[in-house]
Amino acid sequence: MEGGKPSLALVYQAIQALYHDPDPAGKERASVWLGELQRSMYAWEVSDQLLQLKQDVESCYFAAQTMKMKIQTSFYELPPETHNALRDSLLTHIQNLKDLSPIIVTQVGPVSFLRSGNSSAYTCSPEILTVLPEEVHSRSLRIGANRRTEIIEDLAYYSSTVVTLLTSCVEKTGSDEKMFIKVFRCLSSWFNLGVLDSNFMASNQLLMVLFQVLQRDETSTNLHEAASDCVCSALYAIENVDTNVALALQLFQGVLTLETAYHMAVAREDLDKVLNYCRIFTELCETFLETTVRSPGQGMGDLRTLELLLICAGHPQYEVVEISFNFWYRLGEHLYKTSDAALNGIFRPYIQRLLHCLARHCQLDPDHDGIPEDTDDFGEFRMRVSDLVKDVIFLVGSMECFSQLYSTLKEVNPSWEVTEAVLFIMAAIAKSVDPENNPTLSEVLQQVVLLPENVHIAVRFTSIELVGEMSEVVDRNPRFLDPVLNYLMKGLREKPLASAAAKAIHNICSVCRDHMTQHFQGLLDIARALDSFALSTEAAVGLLKGTGAPVHLSTCVRLSSELRGASGLSLLAEESANGKSADPTIWLDRLAVIFRHTNPIVENGQSHPCQKVIQEIWPVLSQTLNTHQADNRIVERCCRCLRFAVRCVGKGSASLLQPLVTQMVSVYQVYPHSCFLYLGSILVDEYGMEEGCRQGLLDMLKALCMPTFQLLEQQNGLRNHPDTVDDLFRLATRFVQRSPITLLSSSIIVHIIQCAIAATSLDHRDANCSVMKFVRDLIHSGVANDHEEDFEVRKQLIGQAMEQHGQQLITQLMHSCCFCLPPYTLPDVAEVLWEVMVFDRSTFCRWLEHALKGLPKETSGGAMTVTHKQLTDFHKQVTSAEECKQVCWAIREFTRLFR
Repeated sequence: MEGGKPSLALVYQAIQALYHDPDPAGKERASVWLGELQRSMYAWEVSDQLLQLKQDVESCYFAAQTMKMKIQTSFYELPPETHNALRDSLLTHIQNLKDLSPIIVTQVGPVSFLRSGNSSAYTCSPEILTVLPEEVHSRSLRIGANRRTEIIEDLAYYSSTVVTLLTSCVEKTGSDEKMFIKVFRCLSSWFNLGVLDSNFMASNQLLMVLFQVLQRDETSTNLHEAASDCVCSALYAIENVDTNVALALQLFQGVLTLETAYHMAVAREDLDKVLNYCRIFTELCETFLETTVRSPGQGMGDLRTLELLLICAGHPQYEVVEISFNFWYRLGEHLYKTSDAALNGIFRPYIQRLLHCLARHCQLDPDHDGIPEDTDDFGEFRMRVSDLVKDVIFLVGSMECFSQLYSTLKEVNPSWEVTEAVLFIMAAIAKSVDPENNPTLSEVLQQVVLLPENVHIAVRFTSIELVGEMSEVVDRNPRFLDPVLNYLMKGLREKPLASAAAKAIHNICSVCRDHMTQHFQGLLDIARALDSFALSTEAAVGLLKGTGAPVHLSTCVRLSSELRGASGLSLLAEESANGKSADPTIWLDRLAVIFRHTNPIVENGQSHPCQKVIQEIWPVLSQTLNTHQADNRIVERCCRCLRFAVRCVGKGSASLLQPLVTQMVSVYQVYPHSCFLYLGSILVDEYGMEEGCRQGLLDMLKALCMPTFQLLEQQNGLRNHPDTVDDLFRLATRFVQRSPITLLSSSIIVHIIQCAIAATSLDHRDANCSVMKFVRDLIHSGVANDHEEDFEVRKQLIGQAMEQHGQQLITQLMHSCCFCLPPYTLPDVAEVLWEVMVFDRSTFCRWLEHALKGLPKETSGGAMTVTHKQLTDFHKQVTSAEECKQVCWAIREFTRLFR
């Protein structure tokens, strides 16, 4: 911070402005100024003084938050001899501030203990004892695996003392509800850490108090929630039931006593408590799942646990049953893997009752207007029901269930909402019913397409979805094709039903392609009349996929030509010519989908039937690209359309290459849309093997790289433009795959490798993946002796590149995976290391040793991050690995030391 340490009066003034200034600009100025203070060296002293003075809650909270942040991120700023003084100062603050605000105490307490390891912190309030176990695994507290293990061992050692302390808190305060809440939250936190002794807990009085609180009708909502959380944490902690038998039995018996309390909560319409009980019952079932499947009905495999869940499933609110979904998924998965008919027979009645409840929960309100919504909470619930039904239906039998559901519609005259819910469940299982010679399925299809137009629109909507799911039945019974398509065409003409009907037509066309040629004229009419239907863009594109899929060679060309001549494309041309800015994306999407789904068989020597179409369309696309070059959304659509056109015609579109590349490069200089890089990778993939195209493609790469590097070299350029990084390295990787020598012999390769090394630290899933793939494939091209004439040249060029960049690459990779990258990226890092090692093992050993020597051996707090033995063990594990996965395991373990 410039100008020395600020006065406390100035700091107070800024804090007041941050919280109370009515002018947003004033708040922003205060926020920026305080942010600079927090990053400065003066923050330590200023925070300490603010906490001593205790002027108000706001200044103390700012100081505590600052102190926590400094300890987590800038502990290295303090000389080691000041650490004890800081700890003592913080413990004093904790004692002085605990009455002012528990939140402030939890900011400074845990990190001070974790950094110092002083056991006197255990005498502090339940708030600190609660947050301590939570902070151990905090990603922001980068103390490394060695220190973390030490802390967890310390916490385990003191855990019984903590529980005894909590017990005495409960005894001393009697029925103080606030203290009960604190104690239960704290106990929950220690259960979550997994360090409590289960035998000690099984006989502990706190467990008895927990269940007494949950059994009492007069327990308040807040206390009830804290107690419920604690029981759930305890159940989760004893996941391995066999090694925690005493505690498992106590929890099992305790939860079974809560059934009466659940019914009381239902009677009082106390939904909060009902949801809490359902969470507990579900966690009980999750914990004892393996026991229940192993010994159903015996001991702790008692099936009363499932009865409790089905009681909850009977509650009128769907949110209650939804809590248990994950358990039912897991039960279905277990039984499917076990594949034991007798065992399935035991659980079948429970699944049947569950399905009955789910069908009832899926009913829309009788006064609901319009189609079922799929984006609101209830719509999402129904989607989850559909997924669950698909996963457990094998236990009941798809056919039996389908027939039972259908019979409920035939036997009685149900209300529209019951009919719709039954059709919804039938749609979920229709695909899993065997369509071969199945009279019930045929009858359902016949009855659905005869539904009168005056039934509730939600029933028609769901019936259309059901028909779409029954495409296999239509394929087996082509006589239904006409009535089904007619039924769906009616839906296309009504806005609320149009998208569902389009999706159903797509499904049926895709599955029944052998029967569709006679319906081509009808499909062509649909394609022509897209804009007269009330379709969303997405549904129109889906419909084109469907209508395009079954059509043979000649009809593909007709369809493309029809669309090319349709109003949309001429509109595109007019807009582009007049410089209008109307949105052309609808037609670009439709063109893209036609090229994507037109795959005729072209005999050798024949030209591709769509080649002429693309040549005629190119001027219009080119104009569109120029007119809308500043609009990323439209440029992306143009590139997508061109990508599928190039893929469709392949080498037949070579005449397009030169004008397309010229235009891409020209626009990219001004508007660096990353989709041009992606389109470039498609061009390299298609033409990179053609000798005559290689130089032109390399010139394209160089021209695109110049503005790309300028963009990425800006401050935070890599982080701010991950899509550009992703697409740049896709392009470079395609070059490695299609024409490695062209790239390796070029001067641009040095800059691409340097950019790749810098980008290995980028924490972005797609971008990082593309960077690693480029480096891996590049080195592999010097390893893979695929009997090609140019192998020796490749090997030599890769050798030169590695000589120049190898050490920097390995050093950067080790730093990135220890300090920057999330664990899911480590297999990619391992593959790069593996390729370097396969290329030149002895040099790699030297590079890795040098990289490891450069890693910090201690944390900023002076604790040992990594021992000499851990470094040498890791080096040995990697360099003696015989397959890549061994390198990956070694990196996973090693990087935990730094997180």
